[in-house]
Amino acid sequence: MTDSAPTTLADLRSDIDRIDSEMHALLMERSAIIETLIAIKKTQVSGSAFRPGREADMMKRLALRHKGLLPLDTVESIWRTIIATFTYVQANYAVHADVSGGDAAMRDSARFHFGFTVPFVTHEDARAVIMAVAGSAGDLGIFRMDLGASAGIWWRDLIGPERPKIIARLPFIERPDHPAGTPVYCIAKPLADAAVREIVLYAARVERWSENLRAGLGQHLAEVSASAADGSHLSLLVAASGETPRDAIRAALDPAGLSEFAEIGSHAARFAVKSSR
Repeated sequence: MTDSAPTTLADLRSDIDRIDSEMHALLMERSAIIETLIAIKKTQVSGSAFRPGREADMMKRLALRHKGLLPLDTVESIWRTIIATFTYVQANYAVHADVSGGDAAMRDSARFHFGFTVPFVTHEDARAVIMAVAGSAGDLGIFRMDLGASAGIWWRDLIGPERPKIIARLPFIERPDHPAGTPVYCIAKPLADAAVREIVLYAARVERWSENLRAGLGQHLAEVSASAADGSHLSLLVAASGETPRDAIRAALDPAGLSEFAEIGSHAARFAVKSSR
């Protein structure tokens, strides 16, 4: 037993009010730092405000340290909104989404990962999203990873040094009950120094398919993520470990009659956690 007075509801509510005020003050302090950052960027050459590698690392650390009653869903959503919104105030951007597979899932993904301040623009397919991002000042695009053959060879639209590239795979944190769990690629104009290369993506064009091709890629920690007929040839989207040399992937494809091979982006490796509910 102690002589201290028991905690009352009033005391607990007072603590909650104090914490709320401190959280708001910290957000305003973060905002002030961003204002300084914007001022500095106006006086020197600067790259894109998007930092997918840093964001993926932040999300991983958040998931690993999280505990308690508050669901991880809520914590992740709050952090994603903070990151996306402060990026938006540095340089306005919109998120373009392919809703050919249904609007609800893509809207959930966009709002969960980028909040409600960032404009959300819908398109009829992935290729329209790529075109919109290519013609923008610095927008992002999202589309499902499992588009299927009917979507066409959308990955070829990412070939070329000035074309948009895949910069992230969302969600950063995977779990069976994720509220925005539809796996999507996120694209942007090329990022000079902000991309994470744990998984590297290639567009390839070969004469034919064989199981030997699958086995050869597997030996180099690579796999075919998507494929589509390309005239008398076959176009492939290949995902490989960032530790595998580019030449090794090319060599694995050569026996199939390789005629086109180009890197079209990269992203963080999958990071899974147990259910937060």
